[in-house]
Amino acid sequence: MLPSLYRIFRPLLPLLLATAAGHVTAAPEAVERGRYLVTAGNCASCHTAVAGAFMAGGVAFETPFGTLYSTNITPDPVTGIGAWSEADFRAAMRHGVRPDGEHLYPAFPYTAYTRLTDEDLAAIWAYLRAVPPVQSTPPANGLAFPFNQRPLLAAWKLLYHEPGPLEPDPARSDAWNRGAYLVEALGHCSACHSPRNRLGAEQAELRHAGGEYLDRVPGGGFRPWFAPNLTAHPQGLDLWRQEDLVAYLATGRNAFLEAFGPMNEVIMNSTRYLDPADIDAMATYLKALPAAGGGRATAAPDEELMGRGRSLYNLHCGTCHLPSGEGDPEMAPRLNRGSLVAQAENPASLINAILYGPEVAGADPARHWLKPMKAYRYLLDDKEVAAVATYIRNAWDNAAGVVAPAQVERQRGTGAGEG
Repeated sequence: MLPSLYRIFRPLLPLLLATAAGHVTAAPEAVERGRYLVTAGNCASCHTAVAGAFMAGGVAFETPFGTLYSTNITPDPVTGIGAWSEADFRAAMRHGVRPDGEHLYPAFPYTAYTRLTDEDLAAIWAYLRAVPPVQSTPPANGLAFPFNQRPLLAAWKLLYHEPGPLEPDPARSDAWNRGAYLVEALGHCSACHSPRNRLGAEQAELRHAGGEYLDRVPGGGFRPWFAPNLTAHPQGLDLWRQEDLVAYLATGRNAFLEAFGPMNEVIMNSTRYLDPADIDAMATYLKALPAAGGGRATAAPDEELMGRGRSLYNLHCGTCHLPSGEGDPEMAPRLNRGSLVAQAENPASLINAILYGPEVAGADPARHWLKPMKAYRYLLDDKEVAAVATYIRNAWDNAAGVVAPAQVERQRGTGAGEG
């Protein structure tokens, strides 16, 4: 009789244990520390859908392998992680493994989170247990075969995943080590700012040298974006002083650029809430990264292309960005030497800004543009957008290469998929 009852009620044990665990309240200081760490990790941006409940998942991620949806990480015992133990949570964060033994897809950046300390993992767990539980099941993933076969990830991990916490470098300063921890572990900046190989793994030799990925543009469709080079490359952070980077992370704006596109969520949901010392530490680490990535463009655009681009620029852009490309504190950001978007190896983000108009973060309410930039998607054709983008990338002190009409066509939707 008893074994029979055990078989009947065994499936309910995780739910009963989770319900009981819900009455165990973590120390307030642990929960608060976890909240700060979750904010630094920008978890809300990936696990909170538009108009959805906090941390209840359902955010779509378009990848070359298909569509993935973020999971519910509230403590709901049925649809979230309420039935997990702390050991289950550590296994997911360190090794990318679910409680049922299945492998997690590395769109969840456990390749970075594995570098967190045990103490920080415990604090994050305490905070997530304090989040209001929400019963919500995200849509099923839509991955193409064979990428929908999770067991194959075991081989992927053997090649590309090195579990374990980040070890401090005793030869470096405390600020550098803190910045390394925030950038490489919590912030997982390389997930967007590094190119990936055909199997979706970051290319280690080009870490932080800039990366392309799919994300939404104004209007809802998914298009390629390019996260700029964060190393000391002439087309990367060599263009900015440390104080420029600090201002950007703290407010989303500096003398050269205001955050727009996918970076908005990073600023609005994460970095602007960090302690000033942590932001400075991140900038210290990033400014110390050695140059990596491709060389500067060698083929300059011809006079005819630059002439057409100049005419279009003066007609549509010069009033706000100025004919000199120096921009204006009240009207528009600087486009001359200093704009990582204009100087990027890949012009995808610049083209998106021209086609769809930049949705700026607006993290600093005391500073805003007098007139938002409009979208030119229906005002300029592919050749015209390519010409003005080429002009911006090669006028004044810039030298970033030619933009082809085919690249503009791609950003309009060809091969990128619609949302």
